[in-house]
Amino acid sequence: MAERWILQFCHCHYGPFLDVARQYAALFRDSPYKVLTVYLTGAPDPAVEAGSASDEVVFLNYDSRAVAGLKLAAIRALGKIAASRDFALVVAHRAKPIYVACLATGLPVIGVHHAFGDYKRTTRRWFAHAFRRRLALLGVSDAVRDDIRRRLPGWPPERIETLHNRLDVAAARAALLPRAAARATLGLPPDATVIANVGRLHPDKDQATLLAGFARALPQLPADSLLAIVGSGPLRDRLMAQARELGIAARTRFLGQVPQAARLFAAFDLFVLSSDHEPFGMVLLEAMAAGVPVMATDCGGAPEVVQRADLLFPLRDAEALAHKLAGFFAAADARARIAAEGLQRLEADFSDAAARRRFFALPMVRAALGDIRP
Repeated sequence: MAERWILQFCHCHYGPFLDVARQYAALFRDSPYKVLTVYLTGAPDPAVEAGSASDEVVFLNYDSRAVAGLKLAAIRALGKIAASRDFALVVAHRAKPIYVACLATGLPVIGVHHAFGDYKRTTRRWFAHAFRRRLALLGVSDAVRDDIRRRLPGWPPERIETLHNRLDVAAARAALLPRAAARATLGLPPDATVIANVGRLHPDKDQATLLAGFARALPQLPADSLLAIVGSGPLRDRLMAQARELGIAARTRFLGQVPQAARLFAAFDLFVLSSDHEPFGMVLLEAMAAGVPVMATDCGGAPEVVQRADLLFPLRDAEALAHKLAGFFAAADARARIAAEGLQRLEADFSDAAARRRFFALPMVRAALGDIRP
């Protein structure tokens, strides 16, 4: 029997998108299909090739100017690749690869969306409608899925579905540094109670509310409590000034950009995501893999991960966050149970194995590939 292939088409391999490619290639592990991953932009890199978890990797290496406008060169290049072997399906990430995949091939295309608002533009809605017979869409959370469904009314719901982001849980846990070593690496006291946030220092991440909530809760928190903020960005000076104004500068650590920060998450006692409508919140999974309880805003995709009302707070509501922080640390006996529940939920809902079961049960996948039982 001739080999059959899946063509995965990614815009780039920078930031989180190398792991995105790994996540989708991993779906086909132990299946009858091989995976060829193509990166539209980004230079060839052996580490990226290894991290893609694919049978073959191609770097088209276009710059941003070459993939503007009609993207004719990219369409021709992908068309040649699609004609080179027996592909059954294209999995395309983000708007440009979806556009190119639909025009370059006659294959079924599953377009994966990682952000809100991808179909705000009339031209994108028109394009999706034009290819709806062989285009199906996935959102990385129910929140993203519902945003797409609102903007593409009339599409059958089974053509716009959810496949959550996920982790290779065993690999994530194996990479963790022990708590003491992680704290030493970050320069944190060995015995402090550490509340943490990891992300760009940007308005979308709203660390300002986290600082304000921490300051209000501090009298009710353990006496050795610290707030650790990992990341860099344009708001660093403003956030540091806010910490001084709130009188919590001595209790706040701005740790800057830390390479491979996820391996250090065992250093924390609580992880707080204060973001404004995060499409998913991959960092929550990384914290859960470290056995760290998570708390988040009750918007975007985060509630689908946290799944506990007592660990969710309204966006930009510092008073509500302070109340949640105080309540969390008052219930010392519940903390270990919350962490254990998070790890169980990670395995059950947000692991590679869970995603594989969900993916091959989707009607859009069964229509393209038939009945495959992972």
